[in-house]
Amino acid sequence: MTKIMVVEDDQSLREIYSIRLTAEGYEVVSAGDGEEALAIAVKERPDLVLSDVMMPKISGFDMLDILRSTPETKNIKVIMMTALSSDDQRKRGESLGADKYLVKSQVGIEDVIAAVHEVLGGTPESQAQDIPIPTAAATIPQPAASAVQANVAAPTNAEPVAVPAPAAPQVAPVAPAPTSVAPIAPAPVVAPQGDPNVQPTAQSTTATPAQ
Repeated sequence: MTKIMVVEDDQSLREIYSIRLTAEGYEVVSAGDGEEALAIAVKERPDLVLSDVMMPKISGFDMLDILRSTPETKNIKVIMMTALSSDDQRKRGESLGADKYLVKSQVGIEDVIAAVHEVLGGTPESQAQDIPIPTAAATIPQPAASAVQANVAAPTNAEPVAVPAPAAPQVAPVAPAPTSVAPIAPAPVVAPQGDPNVQPTAQSTTATPAQ
């Protein structure tokens, strides 16, 4: 994997560049100043160094000079970034062997990424050699056709088809409620209680003839 070392004393910028380069597919190591960068460069042997100029301990220009004069690191590609836009600074960077010189106030993060691709000769994807490339397109299952196509217009010359009306539902007859009422038995007649010493008088059933 292509390895890039980000050298920046501003931690926020260092993290932003590192995250963006990692998203591009590069392996990223970082350093906070030129002295630390020299030690990492000898150990890690990055393919490219993306470095600031104004840094504590050892400046970016001094670091670049040492990299170019050291046999183990002289072929590492270097992009210098600085807030100094004077022609003298640019010429100094180019004379020390910088592959590209960028002014921070004139470029954005995407411009930096484009410069990295340019110096390295392409993106990591184009440099990869062992990535298999499928030769046949993947088969995508098609959904089953619906039984009713609601949005398909019928052809103008098609004959009308009679659609039978739905049959009325069959309802079972409901038996009427019984209306007969069971007869009510008459209450028993209780004879009046009279005087036991008085005999009842028989009534004559013979009709008296009229005079």
